[in-house]
Amino acid sequence: MSKKIRDKIVGYTVYRNGSQYLGVATVELPSLEYMSETIKGAGIAGEVESPTIGQFGSMTCSLTWSTMDPAALELLAPEAHALDFRASQQSYNTATGVYATEGAKITVRAIPKTAELGSLEVGAPMDGSTEFEVVYMKISVGEKVMLELDKFNYIFIVNGVDRLKQVREQLGL
Repeated sequence: MSKKIRDKIVGYTVYRNGSQYLGVATVELPSLEYMSETIKGAGIAGEVESPTIGQFGSMTCSLTWSTMDPAALELLAPEAHALDFRASQQSYNTATGVYATEGAKITVRAIPKTAELGSLEVGAPMDGSTEFEVVYMKISVGEKVMLELDKFNYIFIVNGVDRLKQVREQLGL
């Protein structure tokens, strides 16, 4: 039986608006945390933290910059920025013993929240950073869309299933 074991990122790039290369940056991707309520009472043995379908708390991502790149300063404009994180991820086929790569892409629309300019030291990176509020995210592996979340348009798709379709219909959206 053959298994594909995805084991690491070979390399990645960061782009703005699909084509503007943003230089050298380390990316901290957002965490997704469902909004939830504790359910308790008759018929339940204890408490259950019940997630609300398609509703997520604040999601942030950040870019850490090696130097004071002009692109980092452009990203402070108070608007949603389209950022693409394109990666090549390595996998190992257990049946054939062959390594291969496949593309992965994370697209976000993000609004700037904070900027740390970093520090100046001879022969060292500045380690400045920009933090963003993420309002849209799409994750594709190969040609397949694995996740799409659009907070303002009530879209939440996981592995091809639109989890908020009925909610949009019920709300007349």
